[in-house]
Amino acid sequence: MALHVLVTGANRGIGLEFCKQYQALGCEVTAVVRNTSEELEALGINIIENIDVATENGVKKLLAALGTKQVDVLVNNAGVFHNETLADMDFKTLEQQFHVNVMGPIRVTHALLKNFSAGSKVAMITSRMGSIADNGSGGYIGYRMSKAALNAASVSMAHELKNQVISVGLFHPGFVQTQMVGFAGDITPDVAAERLIKRIEHLNIENSGGFWHSNGETLPW
Repeated sequence: MALHVLVTGANRGIGLEFCKQYQALGCEVTAVVRNTSEELEALGINIIENIDVATENGVKKLLAALGTKQVDVLVNNAGVFHNETLADMDFKTLEQQFHVNVMGPIRVTHALLKNFSAGSKVAMITSRMGSIADNGSGGYIGYRMSKAALNAASVSMAHELKNQVISVGLFHPGFVQTQMVGFAGDITPDVAAERLIKRIEHLNIENSGGFWHSNGETLPW
């Protein structure tokens, strides 16, 4: 039976590439989005739309649409990105990043606990900007804070799910040319997704809770 992969934030960028490449590998793919896109619809995969993973109601709608269907790989990819500094602070965007980047993946993972089975994997698409040791420039307070919080929560989940043989991995995609960063970056979304899929493939219960760059490098906390 084909693996069932569920991807959040799947209408463009890395999320869309996850869907394309997992489908090409023969997996059954479910895309979870707020708004769909022509490119996503062209894949002919299952799409669950009008889902805001940062809200309780959104995740309830997701669970209702999914039912009891098993999820073998959950890719928590949905996220937002802003830049706040002490000199230019916006508490609204700071709060939004916390709700989407932290509460969203936690809500989705918690909601799908009964959809997992032994061997299921949870991939948190985080960022090396959540590394405290790696912060050498400051700025991006909300994004850094949200990803650091996601990393901490993910390690806790890895410990809690170990007895159920469900592994959790934390993955930095690299500096990717997506709309979120104004298409700056040094790798394309397809390269990032290809690398990340390889990292997820190598995720297991023994290395659960690890924090990796998509190129395979282990990242500092």
